[in-house]
Amino acid sequence: MSVTTSGVTAVRAGVVDYSAAWDKQRRLHEAVVAGERGDTVLLLEHPSVYTAGKRTEPWDRPMDGTPVVDVDRGGKITWHGPGQLVGYPIVRLPGPVDVVAYVRRTEQLLIDVCAEFGLTAGRVEGRSGVWVPDDDRGPARKVAAIGIRVARGVTQHGFSINCDCDLSYYDRIVPCGIADAGTTSLTAELGRPVTVAEVLPVVERHLPTLLG
Repeated sequence: MSVTTSGVTAVRAGVVDYSAAWDKQRRLHEAVVAGERGDTVLLLEHPSVYTAGKRTEPWDRPMDGTPVVDVDRGGKITWHGPGQLVGYPIVRLPGPVDVVAYVRRTEQLLIDVCAEFGLTAGRVEGRSGVWVPDDDRGPARKVAAIGIRVARGVTQHGFSINCDCDLSYYDRIVPCGIADAGTTSLTAELGRPVTVAEVLPVVERHLPTLLG
């Protein structure tokens, strides 16, 4: 199913194996670079998988031999799996290409989505992604992660937002290489189930934020 809002086409892809989604991203990227397709965002869930960006250190990885897929995005290691909505924007950035500005727009999209569910989230200086600030429940904790790549002016990879996933998967790794902060979900923070199905249309509505 595809929905187009303000020039961005969102494709609801369902549950997709990570390697199959990566292949689909690459094909879409070629099409957008060639001008054969407009800005497109894949929205999906993955079966449980750890992926490592280019800056991942050996000690960030699972120590129990759990397989890790090495990918060409920025950032370090993270987990994807059921209960987490993943977005892969394949969009052409305006020139001159400003990657930092694009990351900030991606963060803003996710901050706005959290706000719609009643969760106040924001940025942490020097750390990408979207965070719930420290409070009486504990230190700042990440609810949404960002890891991107820009090639020939067109983006790849993207973001993930934890809806009602099993957070224990993060215990095996140092998520995004940050040892002194936790990971959370909309469900954990709001004290009620918040599913991917609920979050999906809200993310779709905010996708034009990516274009600035």
